[in-house]
Amino acid sequence: MIIAIDGPAASGKGTLGNRLAAHFGLRHLDTGLIYRSVAKAVLDAGGHPGDVVAAAAAAKSLDPSHFDEVALKAHSISEAASVVSAIPAVREALLAFQREFAARPPGAVLDGRDIGTVICPDADVKIYVTATPEVRARRRAAEYKAQGRSIGEAEVLADILNRDRRDQSRTIAPLRQAPDAHLLDTTHLDIDAAIRAAIHIVEASRAGRGRG
Repeated sequence: MIIAIDGPAASGKGTLGNRLAAHFGLRHLDTGLIYRSVAKAVLDAGGHPGDVVAAAAAAKSLDPSHFDEVALKAHSISEAASVVSAIPAVREALLAFQREFAARPPGAVLDGRDIGTVICPDADVKIYVTATPEVRARRRAAEYKAQGRSIGEAEVLADILNRDRRDQSRTIAPLRQAPDAHLLDTTHLDIDAAIRAAIHIVEASRAGRGRG
């Protein structure tokens, strides 16, 4: 079974993907970490995330076994990853990796911004997770505070709005809800309620396909 989860920045799709994978005994891939890793590699080399040649080279030499999730979720890396992910050569280089991960038994949960539309268009279940920008900013700011980072909610909101604009307007694989994706608005849901709603979506979809 392949579950595709898409949504904008700080919508909670990573946490949701991880919990769904554990619940259904599947592997999990936070595809955002892939783009963050590419961005970090470019920045570490002293380059600019908009450098097409440098970003494409970093994507082709990607080694997921060396991911440092804490470092990759730094504010500066998040911003750079949004730029890197809009580069066609980078997306092309990472396409095969993501599809191969999804295809390996017993299946997987992938979360990102183009999973249900581009990476796994034939996924068994597609969920589009969202929340208002203000709620997403509040959640992300609280996450930063828990990590000891002093980034204000207003700054986080501005960053989220910029990322939404870039993700939705890019030419290649723009962020959008797949026509057959289930919408899950978590604006008024805590994480446990969101998980329950997502599990219900998956189980209802499987039952509808004769797999329940």
